[in-house]
Amino acid sequence: MVDLLGPTDIRTLAESLGTSPTKKWGQNFVVDAGTVRRIVRIAGVKPADAVVEVGPGLGSLTLALLEAGASVTAVEIDPRLAGALAETVRARAPAEAGRLNVVQADALTVTALDPAPSLLVANLPYNVSVPVILHFLETFPTLERVLVMVQSEVADRLAAPPGSRTYGIPSAKAAWYCSVRKAGEVGRAVFWPVPRVDSSLVLMERRDPPVTDVPRSRVFAVVDAAFAQRRKALRGALSSVAGSPAAAEVALRAAGFDPLTRGEQLSIEDFAAIAEHLPR
Repeated sequence: MVDLLGPTDIRTLAESLGTSPTKKWGQNFVVDAGTVRRIVRIAGVKPADAVVEVGPGLGSLTLALLEAGASVTAVEIDPRLAGALAETVRARAPAEAGRLNVVQADALTVTALDPAPSLLVANLPYNVSVPVILHFLETFPTLERVLVMVQSEVADRLAAPPGSRTYGIPSAKAAWYCSVRKAGEVGRAVFWPVPRVDSSLVLMERRDPPVTDVPRSRVFAVVDAAFAQRRKALRGALSSVAGSPAAAEVALRAAGFDPLTRGEQLSIEDFAAIAEHLPR
């Protein structure tokens, strides 16, 4: 088994690099070997899988992914951490080091990876979790599965079904690409520093997008407009994309929806149907 990082290892490694977790990049490092192995197990990582990890930090999860036999592309924005990751892996898992590729970049700017990833597995910074997930699902159609650890509130939003209190833009857009469910809770004590919020695991499995003759960007524009003012009925909320409340009402009725319906009641398939009837 790979020599995974524990609490003392994490702090010693950070000290040797002259670094510590920063709020700027939303860093909270996992210091529990059991947690990273649990993430890898729930993600269903198998030998030879091409995994992309966003925000590897000091390498806790990276080592567990390599232990499972995956090839790992680690995307790290922090240049100091990116520069040290390969050395950490060589020191603690020399036999696995050849399966690691480190990319020093902002994950939101990454548009190509070699090999093309089939899984995204990550402990995502709380401040960019949803944009990163949606960017990777859009950019890499090869992604079959996503397992991320995020703030529990974000997990609730991603996994929320239509009609629920937490259903909104992240829920609808994630549903375009994937079936989404929460896959477990994570205690605060496994992080350094200990965060002030709870964390959860979210499992996303790729599915076919809704069948529609309008582009995804148009459907997402409808989603954005529908939730811009949550308490507003769709007749008014969609006026910005339809051109007027009257035009929005025509489109809604043509798609089979009451103009007084609110966005939180509709599925991503419903939004696609509405987009088809809006003026083009």
